Amino acid sequence: MNNFTANLSRFFILILLQVFVFNYVQWFGFLNPVVYLLFLILLPLEIPKSVQYILAFITGFMVDLFLKTYGIQAFACALMTFFRPYIILILNGFKPLEAGIKPVPGVKDFAWILVYTFLLVFVQQLTVTILEIFRWVEWWRIIWISAVNTLFTTFIILCIEYIFYAGKNKKSNH
Repeated sequence: MNNFTANLSRFFILILLQVFVFNYVQWFGFLNPVVYLLFLILLPLEIPKSVQYILAFITGFMVDLFLKTYGIQAFACALMTFFRPYIILILNGFKPLEAGIKPVPGVKDFAWILVYTFLLVFVQQLTVTILEIFRWVEWWRIIWISAVNTLFTTFIILCIEYIFYAGKNKKSNH
C-alpha cells in the first residue's frame, strides 16, 4: 500500500473509530480518548506545512460535524499542527529530523515517541478544554481535565502505535 493510500485509510478509519466508538467512551463525565489525533501525529514530515494545516483543519472539522462542537476541534488540530515542527526540533536537540524518518516505534525510541505524542496531545486537549469551559476562574479544572485526557489519550495512542507499527518496522529492519 503506498503512502497516500495508507494515510487516507488511516484518516477514515480513525475518524470512524472516534465518531462511532471513542466518542461514547466517557468515564467520570470528562475522560474521553481522542484517537483521531494519531492521523496527524503520523503524518509524513515531508508534507508541505500548508497541506498539513489543511489536513489538520479537515480532520478536526470532520469530528466537529459529529460532535457539534462548532470548530473547536478544527482549531485545536490546526494549533497542534502549528506546534508539531517545534516539538520535533526540541526533541531532536535543535537538529532537523532527517527526511523519510517517521515518528513510529522501531524508528524512534519509546521515550521520544512518548514525549512527542504527549506534547502534541496536550496542546490539542488544552485548547479544546479552554474553548469548551471558557471561564478562567476554573483554571484548575481546565488543567485537570486537559492533563487527565492527555494521559489517557496518549496511553491509547501509544498502544495503537505499538500494536500496529512495532512489529512491521522490526520486520523491515532485518
